[in-house]
Amino acid sequence: MIDLKRSRHQHRAPYVTTALWIALVLLVRCPGASGQAQNSIAALEQIGDAFSSVAEEASPAVVGIRAEWIVRQPAAEVPRQFEDFFDFFFRRPRPQQQPEGQPRERRRRAQGSGFIISAEGHILTNSHMVDQAERLEVELRDGQTISAEIVGTDPESDVAVIKVNLNDLPTLTMADSDALKVGEWVLAIGSPLGLTHTVTAGIVSATGRRGLRIAGYENFIQTDAAINVGNSGGPLIDLRGRAVGINTAIVGPGGGNIGIGFAIPMNMAKDIADQLIQTGSVERGYLGVVPQEVTQEMAEVFGLDEATGVVIPQVTEGSAADKAGLQRRDVILEFDGQRMDSEIEFRNMVAERAPGTTVDLLIVRNGDRQTLTVTLDRRPSVEQMRREREEPSPPEGTEQLGLAVQDLTRDLARQFGHEGRTGVIVTRVIPGSEAARKGIRPGFLIEEVDGQEVQNVDGFVRAVRESLLDGRVVFLASDGQTSRYVVLNVSAPNR
Repeated sequence: MIDLKRSRHQHRAPYVTTALWIALVLLVRCPGASGQAQNSIAALEQIGDAFSSVAEEASPAVVGIRAEWIVRQPAAEVPRQFEDFFDFFFRRPRPQQQPEGQPRERRRRAQGSGFIISAEGHILTNSHMVDQAERLEVELRDGQTISAEIVGTDPESDVAVIKVNLNDLPTLTMADSDALKVGEWVLAIGSPLGLTHTVTAGIVSATGRRGLRIAGYENFIQTDAAINVGNSGGPLIDLRGRAVGINTAIVGPGGGNIGIGFAIPMNMAKDIADQLIQTGSVERGYLGVVPQEVTQEMAEVFGLDEATGVVIPQVTEGSAADKAGLQRRDVILEFDGQRMDSEIEFRNMVAERAPGTTVDLLIVRNGDRQTLTVTLDRRPSVEQMRREREEPSPPEGTEQLGLAVQDLTRDLARQFGHEGRTGVIVTRVIPGSEAARKGIRPGFLIEEVDGQEVQNVDGFVRAVRESLLDGRVVFLASDGQTSRYVVLNVSAPNR
C-alpha cells in the first residue's frame, strides 16, 4: 500500500466519521421520539443486512497473497542497510546479516490481497504487490494455500494478473466504473495486517483523482472505506457485489487509515488485465510529443481566449506527431473530439488508444484552428524511457535577467543531453530570480525566444532585447529530456 504525503486536512476525516455515528445514536435514543427511533433502527438494520449480503456473496472470490523476493548481492556491493519503501508498508523483516566478506542474501516478503476474475484461476491485484516476485502464494477463503504464477504486470498503472492452477473458482463481476457516483456506498475486502477477508464500508469520496504520483497513469476512485496495510490489490465493491476498483493507495501517517484511500477504476484495470492475459504485456499508443498544460499566462502568449488545452514544446523527430505535421507551439484543444483540460488527461487519453489507431487533433497554430489526423505509434517500454533520462550537473557563470548563457559546444551538448539541437546553454541561475522561480536550472538549453530560434549568445541577446520591450520573454527551454515553454515577466527597459 502506497502512503502519500500528509496534508493539514487529513486529521478531519476520523472526526467527521465519529460525528456521523454520534448523530445516528442520538437520533435513535432521542426521548419522546420512540416511533422515529424504531424507524431509524430498522433503516440501520437494513443497511447492515445489505452489507452482510454483499460481503457474503463477494468474499469467496477475494484472496490473500503472499509474495517473496530474494535479493543477492556481493558483500562489496551491499550499501548501508536502509528499510525499503515498501518494507515499511508490508512489514517485511530486515535481512539476516551474513558473515563479512561473503555474498549477502535478503529475503523480502509482502502480504496483500487480490480477487478472482476467471473460473480458470486468473487473479487481479497490484503490480507493486507481485512484480518480479520469486515466490507467490494465494490463500483462498476456505484456508487453502496454493502457489501462483505471474501472468503479467504493468507498473505504470499498478495492475497485475497472477494465476493459480485451479478450475471452477468463484469470481467477482466487474462493474462499469464510469457509472460510479460520488456518495455511493462501497465496501473494501482484503487482508489488512494479515487479517484475511476483512470487510470495511464507506462511500465514494471522489472520482477521477489524478496528479498524485502513485502511478504513471492515474484516474483514481477516492473512498473513505477503511483501507490499511495488506488491503493492497483487493476489490472495492458496490452494493450489488460487483468490483468497481482495485484498492491501491492510502493517505495517512505511518501507513495507517484516516479515511483517504484510492482505488484503480475497474474499466482501466479490465482493459489492462485483458491485455496481460492475452499477451503478458500492455501496449499503449504513442504520439511523440511532450505536452504542457496551458496556464492563463501562456493563454495570453498563444492568443487563446481561455487557459485550455495542452501546448507542445517538443516533437520527437520521426514520431507519429512529426509525420502528421504537429509543430512546436501548437496547442491541442481536442483529442478525437474530447476537450483537453490537463496534461495528465491528455497523457491518459493517448495511452488508452492502441498503437495504429487513427485520431483527430484539433489544434491552434498562430491563432488559427485546424484539424490534424494522426496514426499513433507504439509507446516505448519503461526501461527505454528510463535509459533516456539523465540529470545534468550545473556549470558556473553569471549574467543579467536572472540567468547566464553561453554558446552550445559539442562537449556541453554531450554533457547535458542536447546533442543534435541548437540554442544557448544556461550556465547559472541567480537564486530568487524570475528564472529560478519558473524552474530554469543550469544545464538547460534555450532553443527559442518568443518563437525565434537562437543559434548563439548574440542571437539570444538580440531576441531578448526585443522581447523586453513588452515586459515579457517566452523561452523554449529543454532539460535534456523534455522541452517546455517558460514565461518570464520582467520590467521593460526605459526607451
